[in-house]
Amino acid sequence: MRRNLFILSFMLASSLAFSQTDSATYFLQKGLQEKQNGRLMESYKNFKTAISYNGSNNELIKEYAISCLNLRKYNEAREAYKKLVSHGDESAENYKELMTLSFQLKQNDDVILYANKLKQLDPSQKVNYYIGKVNYDQDNYGDAIKYLNLAAGEDPQNGEVSYMIAHCYADMMNYKQSIPYFKKAIQLDSTKNNWIYELGLIYYAMNDDKNSLRYILLAGDKGYRKDADYMENLGIAYLNVGDLANGISIMKEILEKRPSDINILDMVAEAYYYKGKYQDAMDHWDKILEFDKTNASALYMIGMCYQKKGDKDKGIQLCDKAIEMDPSLSNYRQKKMMAGL
Repeated sequence: MRRNLFILSFMLASSLAFSQTDSATYFLQKGLQEKQNGRLMESYKNFKTAISYNGSNNELIKEYAISCLNLRKYNEAREAYKKLVSHGDESAENYKELMTLSFQLKQNDDVILYANKLKQLDPSQKVNYYIGKVNYDQDNYGDAIKYLNLAAGEDPQNGEVSYMIAHCYADMMNYKQSIPYFKKAIQLDSTKNNWIYELGLIYYAMNDDKNSLRYILLAGDKGYRKDADYMENLGIAYLNVGDLANGISIMKEILEKRPSDINILDMVAEAYYYKGKYQDAMDHWDKILEFDKTNASALYMIGMCYQKKGDKDKGIQLCDKAIEMDPSLSNYRQKKMMAGL
């Protein structure tokens, strides 16, 4: 009796195993047919059902992975390719898919892992861009520059590579080193108006006012959004090159919207001061004092304006009062005196 039960149990298990294999084959074939007919979602559903019956068939897993890619189901595709590798299918093709999928899904450690494995299997593969970009995103600028320079050799027409190298140097405040890479990036892709604008700001940080204005204007011509920050920087750039008319015109437009912006008022006042328009300068520093009566710097500069206009006694009196409010301004007076020697 026990022997008969054992035989019956064995037959049921064998029948079940056969049924599962048979079902997997059925849904695999059905999925392939749907794929051939261009019904991608239906093929995906059938491959997924087939895997539920037989999850160890690499041919089936591969078709499922491809169907996931076609439907942009990247997480599922990545898991499927990882399963292929775990089943021993460690091909360059699978590692390449895992590298690119990990890159899309921002699985940074896996990008580097699979890029290195791919390079070992196929030295001709161009993986340096992926490794460089991951290091760039992680602010690991040393390795980023190393691999991105290698990537530039693999793909010399990729402007993004040069831009990322430029950005690495700029973030480390190595502005001089960044400029050739910014220029190379813009040369390769002149449609990237944000790259052009950033170069203008880099020149501003380097006190190269002429080039700063040039690239900020060019960015605007290329379609960079002329928001408040852009217009303020453009106005500053005009003022820095001594173009008072354009600079003041822009700043006045900003002040119409932001009439109590102390920083803008101060920049306009300074621009007038260094152009010798002392009354205009005083008017704007007076406005600052209307909003902030404790602003010692504005009071000090009004005193300087009086001195420049010939009323030396009143000017010195105001400067002394400002220094009482803020003793650090005495250093500013000393610098002015030294500059006049």
